[in-house]
Amino acid sequence: MGPNCGGQPSGELAAASLKAERKASRPPRSPSIAAAKRFGSGWAWLVVSPSGKLAVGSTANQDSPLMGESIAGIAGTPILGLDVWEHAYYLKYQNRRPDYIAAFWNVINWPAVAERFAAAKR
Repeated sequence: MGPNCGGQPSGELAAASLKAERKASRPPRSPSIAAAKRFGSGWAWLVVSPSGKLAVGSTANQDSPLMGESIAGIAGTPILGLDVWEHAYYLKYQNRRPDYIAAFWNVINWPAVAERFAAAKR
């Protein structure tokens, strides 16, 4: 995250994102959808799965993809996390989680996420 960030991913990360969205057989297809559908507190994740593919999911409360699919419902190396606990957005957005999710994309440092993506695939 950072000032003057946002926009869209590029390069290999962008290509992998599009491929993951096309191949998704069930929602969520994007971190925004995962975050919006998370009931209560938790996280939406962009992860590199153990097979090296980009995946999207969400976890409840303090769970993370590092805990494994049997516990968290998604497994892999997190490269981007979107906090959807109320403490992350309530002071500015109150109960408007969708507005917070939309604003989140304006501060993503996509080059840093792309570096994490490349490192996780090694």
